[in-house]
Amino acid sequence: MEDPAHKVRERFTSGEISAKEIVEQSFERIALHNPKLQAFLALFNKRALEKAEALDLKRKNKKPLGKLAAVPIAIKDNLQIKGEITTCASKFLTNYRAPFDATVVRLLEEEDAIIIGKNNMDEFAMGSAGKHSAFGATKNPWDLSCSPGGSSSGSGAAVSARLCPVALGTDTGGSIRYPAALCGITGFKPTYGRVSRYGLVAFGSSLDQVGPMTRSAKDAALLMEVMGKYCDKDATSLNIPPVRYTLEIDHPIADQSIGVPWNFLESLAEETRQNFLQSLEIFKTLGAKIVDVDLDILKYGIAIYYILSTAEASTNLARFDGIRYGNRSKEAKTLEEIYEYSRKEGFGWEVKNRISLGTFVLSAGYHEAYYAKAQKVRTLIIQHLKKAFEICSVIALPSAPKASYSLKAIKDPIDEYLQDLYTVGANLAGLPAISIPSGWSQDQKPFGLQLMGPQMHDAAVLRFAHAFQKETDFASTHPPGFGDAP
Repeated sequence: MEDPAHKVRERFTSGEISAKEIVEQSFERIALHNPKLQAFLALFNKRALEKAEALDLKRKNKKPLGKLAAVPIAIKDNLQIKGEITTCASKFLTNYRAPFDATVVRLLEEEDAIIIGKNNMDEFAMGSAGKHSAFGATKNPWDLSCSPGGSSSGSGAAVSARLCPVALGTDTGGSIRYPAALCGITGFKPTYGRVSRYGLVAFGSSLDQVGPMTRSAKDAALLMEVMGKYCDKDATSLNIPPVRYTLEIDHPIADQSIGVPWNFLESLAEETRQNFLQSLEIFKTLGAKIVDVDLDILKYGIAIYYILSTAEASTNLARFDGIRYGNRSKEAKTLEEIYEYSRKEGFGWEVKNRISLGTFVLSAGYHEAYYAKAQKVRTLIIQHLKKAFEICSVIALPSAPKASYSLKAIKDPIDEYLQDLYTVGANLAGLPAISIPSGWSQDQKPFGLQLMGPQMHDAAVLRFAHAFQKETDFASTHPPGFGDAP
């Protein structure tokens, strides 16, 4: 399905195509391509077709149609859909059926979107490579031997391969923007609290944010109009008026300043640097100014992120004990064995690793040395970013240190963690940030450009991204072998 979300809706509302035909096209492409991509863990054929038929009848009866009418949307498998299994790509939750809808799912369906399935991911959203799923690694449509990025790996691959025009991801340290960059699509992480986390299985509660993965900033703006609303079920939800993002993005960016932390980027790989410089030149032709900002403190971002996120993960995942949620070990005889064996059998290696690290940094002997100190540095990072935004509207960075790499290439976990170097800052400070396609490497793998704005300046970030995409065709190019025809 080559059309972006806003075009799918236009074709449906004009009567050019039925909702049933749209859904059938998506499922046809999924049946053809998903076996090699492993982007989907579950498909909701019956549910989606029933919704499509209801929408066709709604259009026939000339009833008002929602902002996402007949748009097929896939959901990362850590978001609840009432009546459907939520696995978080873990063996632990293969039997957990959600008793309620996540707020974002409810908002999408209220605007007539069609939920078509659940996407693969790194288990409990822990990973950057897309290879930590209990049900098999997701592949990158640009090169099936390569990583699609993580943890929203299935969402990124599904949109990139044109299996659906839109998918939802979650971003704790770059898990929307990093796979968006490696898969050549647009991925937007909103301001923390702008989109409700109610119904999201928590990894790092002070870092997690739900966001759209789309073909373009225009589609991301459309999704944000639907999802960016206050939710009284989420204590961190911002009680501020909704924004008309689709109108805001067309404002010009001439004479606006883009901050670049040149010193922080001094170790960029040469091919990534050249792509980044070429992207900045495009902004210059649009009248934007490039200014230097001091963000050297971001070099501590990875260390701070992996202390704080694992500490929060250790607390959040304590609920998975074989009693309240998920599978219970059949080998266990005592209560203590239920806890121990169920977690041993249910969690994958990467999840166990992060829980162990998080438990360590929270322990009595190390809390002040690690966790408390990390919180102080996080505050400094927030302060430095605020100061940078005093002289610029957005900050530009690469989305990733390099283009996609072989799934077998990274064997050291530290190397995988370092892939988040340029993305974790936005999560630590709760800022809106987007990754947009910015070209290709010599071996034809996508590069991503990241734009980051001040808190609650989501519209400005989308506006700069939209301006860039109007001047380039990177966002409209699909991976070889994944064109419109099934």
